[in-house]
Amino acid sequence: MIRLALVRHAKSEWGNPGLDDHDRPLNDRGMRDAPRMAARLAATGFRPDVILSSTAVRARTTAEAFAAELGVAVSLDPELYGAPAHTLLAAAAATRAATVMVVAHDPGMSALAASLSDDDIDHMPTCAVATFIWVQDDWDVASSVDPDNWTFDTPPR
Repeated sequence: MIRLALVRHAKSEWGNPGLDDHDRPLNDRGMRDAPRMAARLAATGFRPDVILSSTAVRARTTAEAFAAELGVAVSLDPELYGAPAHTLLAAAAATRAATVMVVAHDPGMSALAASLSDDDIDHMPTCAVATFIWVQDDWDVASSVDPDNWTFDTPPR
């Protein structure tokens, strides 16, 4: 079985116009939502073998909150910063792990979630978590067919 979790980074700070986009931290809501959503995912029994994250501060901080809750190390991948959907899926598949989490950015995250859900997930808000399950045990097969099941969760407001 192949399992994939897509996590869009939590809400980030926009208050410093001189700060490079890559270096924007989470804001208060993001710092609250990331551990909350990590706990909600953990309660479902989802445990990734690997967590891949963009190197952007907001994605890395979000990934670290999930890693702390799930007991998994974060692997940083600079290619995930601003990556399109196909790059996000290819990065997950390249791990060859049975259960993978990817923490990254829009529009790639929303595009991939839409593609995998047959457009039922039309947008991944900040700190949203979408999980996808394939009964296949091979990423090459799984990444070329629709998932057998999926879930979608967003932070409570």
